[in-house]
Amino acid sequence: MKAGIVGLPNVGKSTLFNCLSNAKAQSANFPFCTIEPNIGVVNVPDPRINKLEELVKPERVQMATVDIVDIAGLVKGASKGEGLGNQFLGNIRECNAIIHVLRCFDNDNIVHVDGSVDPIRDKETIDIELQLKDLETVEKRLEKTKKAAKTGNKDAQAETALLERIREALLQAKSARTIVPQNQDEEALLNDFQLITSKPVLYVCNVNEEAAVNGNQYVEKVKELVKDENAEVIVLSVGAEADITELESYEERQIFLEDMGLTEPGSAVLIRAAYKLLNLQTYFTAGVKEVRAWTIKVGDTAPKAAGVIHTDFEKGFIRAEVIAYDDYVAYGSEAKVKEAGKLRVEGKEYIVKDGDVMHFRFNV
Repeated sequence: MKAGIVGLPNVGKSTLFNCLSNAKAQSANFPFCTIEPNIGVVNVPDPRINKLEELVKPERVQMATVDIVDIAGLVKGASKGEGLGNQFLGNIRECNAIIHVLRCFDNDNIVHVDGSVDPIRDKETIDIELQLKDLETVEKRLEKTKKAAKTGNKDAQAETALLERIREALLQAKSARTIVPQNQDEEALLNDFQLITSKPVLYVCNVNEEAAVNGNQYVEKVKELVKDENAEVIVLSVGAEADITELESYEERQIFLEDMGLTEPGSAVLIRAAYKLLNLQTYFTAGVKEVRAWTIKVGDTAPKAAGVIHTDFEKGFIRAEVIAYDDYVAYGSEAKVKEAGKLRVEGKEYIVKDGDVMHFRFNV
Protein backbone atom coordinates (compact mmCIF):
# COMPACT_ATOMS: atom_id res chain seq x y z
CA MET A 1 0.00 0.00 0.00
CA LYS A 2 1.55 3.27 -1.15
CA ALA A 3 0.76 6.95 -0.54
CA GLY A 4 2.03 9.31 -3.24
CA ILE A 5 3.16 12.88 -2.52
CA VAL A 6 1.85 15.25 -5.23
CA GLY A 7 1.80 18.99 -5.82
CA LEU A 8 3.15 21.69 -8.11
CA PRO A 9 6.93 21.97 -8.57
CA ASN A 10 8.85 23.65 -5.71
CA VAL A 11 6.17 23.31 -3.00
CA GLY A 12 8.39 21.13 -0.78
CA LYS A 13 7.48 17.59 -1.88
CA SER A 14 10.98 16.15 -2.15
CA THR A 15 12.13 17.89 1.04
CA LEU A 16 9.12 16.40 2.84
CA PHE A 17 9.89 12.98 1.36
CA ASN A 18 13.46 13.25 2.66
CA CYS A 19 12.16 14.11 6.15
CA LEU A 20 9.84 11.10 6.13
CA SER A 21 12.19 8.53 4.69
CA ASN A 22 15.70 9.93 5.25
CA ALA A 23 16.22 8.73 1.67
CA LYS A 24 17.72 12.07 0.54
CA ALA A 25 15.82 12.48 -2.73
CA GLN A 26 17.22 15.31 -4.83
CA SER A 27 15.50 18.64 -4.11
CA ALA A 28 16.32 21.90 -5.85
CA ASN A 29 14.86 25.29 -6.69
CA PHE A 30 13.63 24.51 -10.20
CA PRO A 31 10.78 22.49 -11.77
CA PHE A 32 11.15 18.79 -12.69
CA CYS A 33 14.05 18.16 -10.36
CA THR A 34 12.34 14.83 -9.57
CA ILE A 35 11.55 12.74 -12.66
CA GLU A 36 11.57 9.11 -11.57
CA PRO A 37 9.43 8.55 -8.47
CA ASN A 38 11.42 7.96 -5.27
CA ILE A 39 9.99 5.33 -2.92
CA GLY A 40 10.70 5.31 0.81
CA VAL A 41 9.69 2.67 3.36
CA VAL A 42 8.77 4.71 6.44
CA ASN A 43 8.34 3.49 10.02
CA VAL A 44 4.94 4.36 11.52
CA PRO A 45 5.53 6.08 14.89
CA ASP A 46 3.47 4.24 17.53
CA PRO A 47 3.97 4.75 21.29
CA ARG A 48 2.25 1.40 21.93
CA ILE A 49 5.20 -0.57 20.56
CA ASN A 50 7.54 1.35 22.90
CA LYS A 51 5.34 0.33 25.85
CA LEU A 52 5.32 -3.33 24.78
CA GLU A 53 9.10 -3.23 24.41
CA GLU A 54 9.37 -1.86 27.95
CA LEU A 55 7.19 -4.69 29.34
CA VAL A 56 8.49 -7.65 27.30
CA LYS A 57 12.17 -6.61 26.91
CA PRO A 58 12.56 -8.44 23.56
CA GLU A 59 15.78 -9.04 21.61
CA ARG A 60 14.50 -6.87 18.76
CA VAL A 61 11.61 -4.59 17.81
CA GLN A 62 10.03 -4.22 14.37
CA MET A 63 7.71 -1.29 13.69
CA ALA A 64 4.92 -1.11 11.12
CA THR A 65 5.87 0.59 7.86
CA VAL A 66 4.15 2.47 5.05
CA ASP A 67 5.48 3.17 1.53
CA ILE A 68 5.69 6.85 0.58
CA VAL A 69 6.27 7.80 -3.08
CA ASP A 70 7.75 11.17 -4.10
CA ILE A 71 6.10 12.02 -7.43
CA ALA A 72 7.47 14.85 -9.58
CA GLY A 73 5.63 18.17 -9.73
CA LEU A 74 2.55 18.39 -11.92
CA VAL A 75 1.89 21.47 -14.04
CA LYS A 76 -0.98 22.85 -16.13
CA GLY A 77 -1.48 20.60 -19.15
CA ALA A 78 -0.16 17.47 -17.40
CA SER A 79 -3.31 15.59 -18.48
CA LYS A 80 -2.24 16.28 -22.10
CA GLY A 81 1.36 15.28 -21.46
CA GLU A 82 2.84 18.68 -20.51
CA GLY A 83 5.95 18.52 -18.31
CA LEU A 84 6.23 14.71 -18.49
CA GLY A 85 2.60 14.69 -17.35
CA ASN A 86 1.65 11.23 -18.60
CA GLN A 87 4.48 9.60 -16.68
CA PHE A 88 3.63 11.48 -13.48
CA LEU A 89 -0.07 10.69 -13.74
CA GLY A 90 0.77 7.02 -14.27
CA ASN A 91 2.85 7.11 -11.07
CA ILE A 92 -0.10 8.57 -9.14
CA ARG A 93 -2.43 5.90 -10.51
CA GLU A 94 -0.18 3.22 -8.99
CA CYS A 95 -0.57 4.74 -5.50
CA ASN A 96 -3.45 3.93 -3.13
CA ALA A 97 -3.78 7.40 -1.59
CA ILE A 98 -2.62 10.96 -2.27
CA ILE A 99 -0.71 13.35 -0.01
CA HIS A 100 -1.26 16.75 -1.67
CA VAL A 101 1.36 19.34 -0.62
CA LEU A 102 0.32 23.00 -0.89
CA ARG A 103 2.73 25.91 -0.54
CA CYS A 104 1.43 28.14 2.25
CA PHE A 105 4.48 30.34 2.89
CA ASP A 106 6.04 33.46 1.36
CA ASN A 107 9.70 33.36 0.36
CA ASP A 108 11.04 35.44 -2.52
CA ASN A 109 14.09 33.17 -2.78
CA ILE A 110 12.01 30.10 -3.74
CA VAL A 111 10.53 30.33 -7.22
CA HIS A 112 6.80 29.62 -7.61
CA VAL A 113 5.97 28.03 -10.96
CA ASP A 114 3.01 30.46 -11.38
CA GLY A 115 4.82 33.52 -10.04
CA SER A 116 2.88 34.02 -6.77
CA VAL A 117 1.78 32.12 -3.65
CA ASP A 118 -1.86 31.01 -3.85
CA PRO A 119 -2.63 27.52 -2.46
CA ILE A 120 -6.26 27.68 -3.64
CA ARG A 121 -5.21 28.23 -7.25
CA ASP A 122 -2.48 25.57 -6.87
CA LYS A 123 -4.97 23.01 -5.54
CA GLU A 124 -7.37 23.75 -8.40
CA THR A 125 -4.54 23.36 -10.96
CA ILE A 126 -3.73 19.87 -9.68
CA ASP A 127 -7.39 18.89 -9.24
CA ILE A 128 -8.28 19.94 -12.80
CA GLU A 129 -5.39 17.98 -14.31
CA LEU A 130 -6.32 14.84 -12.37
CA GLN A 131 -10.03 15.28 -13.20
CA LEU A 132 -9.27 15.76 -16.92
CA LYS A 133 -7.23 12.55 -16.96
CA ASP A 134 -10.08 10.68 -15.22
CA LEU A 135 -12.60 12.17 -17.66
CA GLU A 136 -10.53 10.78 -20.54
CA THR A 137 -10.51 7.33 -18.84
CA VAL A 138 -14.27 7.42 -18.13
CA GLU A 139 -15.23 8.49 -21.66
CA LYS A 140 -13.11 5.71 -23.22
CA ARG A 141 -14.76 3.15 -20.97
CA LEU A 142 -18.23 4.56 -21.67
CA GLU A 143 -17.78 3.96 -25.41
CA LYS A 144 -17.41 0.22 -24.73
CA THR A 145 -20.07 -0.18 -22.04
CA LYS A 146 -22.75 1.75 -23.97
CA LYS A 147 -22.47 -0.68 -26.88
CA ALA A 148 -22.82 -3.67 -24.54
CA ALA A 149 -25.68 -1.99 -22.63
CA LYS A 150 -27.68 -1.62 -25.86
CA THR A 151 -27.69 -5.42 -26.25
CA GLY A 152 -29.53 -5.70 -22.89
CA ASN A 153 -26.47 -6.71 -20.85
CA LYS A 154 -27.54 -5.82 -17.28
CA ASP A 155 -23.95 -5.57 -15.95
CA ALA A 156 -23.04 -3.18 -18.76
CA GLN A 157 -26.17 -1.12 -18.05
CA ALA A 158 -25.25 -0.79 -14.36
CA GLU A 159 -21.66 0.13 -15.27
CA THR A 160 -22.84 2.70 -17.82
CA ALA A 161 -25.15 4.35 -15.28
CA LEU A 162 -22.29 4.66 -12.74
CA LEU A 163 -19.86 5.98 -15.38
CA GLU A 164 -22.42 8.60 -16.44
CA ARG A 165 -22.70 9.80 -12.81
CA ILE A 166 -18.91 10.01 -12.52
CA ARG A 167 -18.64 11.81 -15.86
CA GLU A 168 -21.21 14.39 -14.76
CA ALA A 169 -19.30 15.04 -11.51
CA LEU A 170 -15.98 15.43 -13.36
CA LEU A 171 -17.55 17.87 -15.84
CA GLN A 172 -18.63 19.94 -12.82
CA ALA A 173 -14.98 19.98 -11.59
CA LYS A 174 -15.79 17.50 -8.81
CA SER A 175 -13.54 14.53 -8.06
CA ALA A 176 -14.69 10.92 -8.44
CA ARG A 177 -14.39 10.45 -4.66
CA THR A 178 -17.55 12.61 -4.30
CA ILE A 179 -19.57 9.76 -5.91
CA VAL A 180 -21.08 7.60 -3.16
CA PRO A 181 -21.55 3.95 -4.28
CA GLN A 182 -25.20 2.87 -3.94
CA ASN A 183 -24.36 -0.80 -3.33
CA GLN A 184 -21.47 -3.27 -3.13
CA ASP A 185 -21.47 -3.82 -6.90
CA GLU A 186 -20.92 -0.10 -7.50
CA GLU A 187 -18.20 -0.05 -4.86
CA ALA A 188 -16.39 -2.90 -6.65
CA LEU A 189 -16.79 -1.15 -10.01
CA LEU A 190 -15.40 2.12 -8.64
CA ASN A 191 -12.32 0.27 -7.40
CA ASP A 192 -12.00 -1.48 -10.75
CA PHE A 193 -12.01 1.84 -12.66
CA GLN A 194 -8.81 2.89 -10.83
CA LEU A 195 -9.61 6.58 -11.17
CA ILE A 196 -7.01 8.97 -9.78
CA THR A 197 -9.56 11.31 -8.18
CA SER A 198 -11.34 8.45 -6.39
CA LYS A 199 -8.26 7.92 -4.20
CA PRO A 200 -8.46 9.26 -0.63
CA VAL A 201 -6.53 12.52 -0.17
CA LEU A 202 -4.71 14.26 2.68
CA TYR A 203 -3.70 17.93 2.37
CA VAL A 204 -0.36 19.14 3.77
CA CYS A 205 -0.04 22.90 4.17
CA ASN A 206 3.68 23.66 4.01
CA VAL A 207 4.21 26.77 6.18
CA ASN A 208 7.20 28.69 7.54
CA GLU A 209 8.51 27.87 11.01
CA GLU A 210 6.55 30.64 12.77
CA ALA A 211 3.23 29.20 11.51
CA ALA A 212 3.99 25.54 12.38
CA VAL A 213 1.72 25.52 15.46
CA ASN A 214 -1.21 27.77 14.55
CA GLY A 215 -1.05 27.99 10.77
CA ASN A 216 -1.64 31.24 8.84
CA GLN A 217 -4.12 32.94 6.51
CA TYR A 218 -3.24 30.57 3.65
CA VAL A 219 -4.00 27.53 5.84
CA GLU A 220 -7.39 28.97 6.85
CA LYS A 221 -8.30 29.41 3.17
CA VAL A 222 -7.36 25.78 2.44
CA LYS A 223 -9.40 24.48 5.40
CA GLU A 224 -12.41 26.48 4.24
CA LEU A 225 -12.05 25.21 0.67
CA VAL A 226 -11.83 21.49 1.58
CA LYS A 227 -14.32 21.43 4.48
CA ASP A 228 -16.86 19.42 2.40
CA GLU A 229 -14.28 16.95 1.07
CA ASN A 230 -14.05 14.80 4.19
CA ALA A 231 -10.25 15.20 3.96
CA GLU A 232 -7.75 15.90 6.72
CA VAL A 233 -5.56 19.02 6.60
CA ILE A 234 -2.14 18.88 8.29
CA VAL A 235 0.00 21.96 8.94
CA LEU A 236 3.72 21.27 8.58
CA SER A 237 6.84 23.41 8.35
CA VAL A 238 8.77 21.22 5.92
CA GLY A 239 11.91 23.38 6.19
CA ALA A 240 11.94 23.08 10.00
CA GLU A 241 11.27 19.33 9.75
CA ALA A 242 14.32 19.04 7.49
CA ASP A 243 16.40 20.87 10.11
CA ILE A 244 15.14 18.51 12.83
CA THR A 245 16.17 15.40 10.87
CA GLU A 246 19.72 16.81 10.59
CA LEU A 247 20.13 16.95 14.40
CA GLU A 248 22.16 14.09 15.87
CA SER A 249 20.56 13.42 19.26
CA TYR A 250 17.02 12.91 20.56
CA GLU A 251 17.64 15.64 23.16
CA GLU A 252 18.61 18.20 20.49
CA ARG A 253 15.51 17.35 18.47
CA GLN A 254 13.27 17.73 21.54
CA ILE A 255 14.76 21.15 22.37
CA PHE A 256 14.17 22.26 18.77
CA LEU A 257 10.54 21.05 18.91
CA GLU A 258 9.92 22.76 22.27
CA ASP A 259 11.27 26.03 20.86
CA MET A 260 8.74 25.69 18.03
CA GLY A 261 5.93 24.87 20.49
CA LEU A 262 5.51 21.28 19.26
CA THR A 263 5.44 18.02 21.24
CA GLU A 264 6.51 15.77 18.33
CA PRO A 265 7.70 16.23 14.74
CA GLY A 266 4.93 17.06 12.29
CA SER A 267 6.28 14.28 10.08
CA ALA A 268 5.21 11.73 12.74
CA VAL A 269 1.66 13.15 12.65
CA LEU A 270 1.71 12.96 8.85
CA ILE A 271 2.92 9.34 8.71
CA ARG A 272 0.16 8.22 11.09
CA ALA A 273 -2.39 10.17 9.03
CA ALA A 274 -1.14 8.52 5.81
CA TYR A 275 -1.41 5.09 7.45
CA LYS A 276 -5.01 5.86 8.43
CA LEU A 277 -5.70 7.31 4.95
CA LEU A 278 -4.68 3.96 3.44
CA ASN A 279 -7.27 2.29 5.71
CA LEU A 280 -4.54 0.42 7.58
CA GLN A 281 -4.27 -0.63 11.20
CA THR A 282 -1.81 -2.48 13.42
CA TYR A 283 -1.81 -5.62 15.51
CA PHE A 284 1.14 -6.84 17.58
CA THR A 285 2.99 -10.05 18.33
CA ALA A 286 4.96 -9.90 21.57
CA GLY A 287 7.59 -12.43 22.68
CA VAL A 288 11.12 -12.39 24.08
CA LYS A 289 12.59 -12.88 20.59
CA GLU A 290 10.65 -10.02 19.03
CA VAL A 291 7.96 -7.43 19.59
CA ARG A 292 6.51 -6.59 16.19
CA ALA A 293 3.80 -4.40 14.69
CA TRP A 294 2.01 -5.99 11.72
CA THR A 295 0.08 -4.00 9.15
CA ILE A 296 -3.39 -5.12 8.03
CA LYS A 297 -6.45 -3.48 6.49
CA VAL A 298 -9.24 -2.25 8.75
CA GLY A 299 -11.88 -5.00 8.81
CA ASP A 300 -9.48 -7.91 8.21
CA THR A 301 -10.33 -11.23 9.88
CA ALA A 302 -7.96 -13.22 12.12
CA PRO A 303 -6.91 -15.63 9.30
CA LYS A 304 -6.12 -12.64 7.03
CA ALA A 305 -4.03 -11.11 9.81
CA ALA A 306 -2.22 -14.43 10.30
CA GLY A 307 -1.48 -14.55 6.56
CA VAL A 308 0.54 -11.33 6.83
CA ILE A 309 3.09 -13.27 8.90
CA HIS A 310 3.08 -16.28 6.56
CA THR A 311 0.63 -17.68 4.01
CA ASP A 312 0.75 -21.06 5.83
CA PHE A 313 -0.68 -19.36 8.95
CA GLU A 314 -3.75 -18.33 6.95
CA LYS A 315 -4.19 -21.64 5.12
CA GLY A 316 -3.91 -23.75 8.27
CA PHE A 317 -5.54 -21.29 10.68
CA ILE A 318 -7.09 -22.96 13.74
CA ARG A 319 -7.59 -20.13 16.21
CA ALA A 320 -6.15 -16.86 17.49
CA GLU A 321 -5.27 -16.07 21.09
CA VAL A 322 -6.04 -12.38 21.56
CA ILE A 323 -5.19 -9.86 24.27
CA ALA A 324 -6.48 -6.28 24.03
CA TYR A 325 -3.56 -3.84 24.14
CA ASP A 326 -5.02 -1.99 27.15
CA ASP A 327 -5.31 -5.28 29.09
CA TYR A 328 -1.71 -6.21 28.25
CA VAL A 329 -0.49 -2.87 29.62
CA ALA A 330 -2.80 -2.95 32.66
CA TYR A 331 -1.65 -6.43 33.78
CA GLY A 332 1.96 -6.05 32.63
CA SER A 333 2.57 -9.51 31.11
CA GLU A 334 0.91 -12.27 29.12
CA ALA A 335 0.98 -14.61 32.14
CA LYS A 336 -0.88 -12.11 34.33
CA VAL A 337 -3.41 -11.46 31.58
CA LYS A 338 -4.12 -15.21 31.44
CA GLU A 339 -4.45 -15.40 35.25
CA ALA A 340 -7.02 -12.60 35.10
CA GLY A 341 -8.99 -14.47 32.42
CA LYS A 342 -8.52 -11.66 29.90
CA LEU A 343 -6.95 -13.76 27.11
CA ARG A 344 -9.62 -14.58 24.51
CA VAL A 345 -9.68 -17.41 21.97
CA GLU A 346 -11.13 -16.27 18.64
CA GLY A 347 -12.02 -18.14 15.46
CA LYS A 348 -12.05 -17.52 11.72
CA GLU A 349 -14.79 -14.89 11.84
CA TYR A 350 -13.04 -12.61 14.32
CA ILE A 351 -12.46 -9.06 13.02
CA VAL A 352 -9.08 -7.92 14.32
CA LYS A 353 -9.09 -4.69 16.34
CA ASP A 354 -6.38 -2.06 16.16
CA GLY A 355 -3.78 -2.80 18.84
CA ASP A 356 -4.70 -6.44 19.48
CA VAL A 357 -1.77 -8.54 20.76
CA MET A 358 -2.09 -11.92 19.06
CA HIS A 359 -0.75 -15.50 18.88
CA PHE A 360 -1.92 -17.84 16.11
CA ARG A 361 -2.46 -21.58 16.23
CA PHE A 362 -2.28 -23.24 12.83
CA ASN A 363 -1.89 -26.64 11.20
CA VAL A 364 -0.12 -27.12 7.87
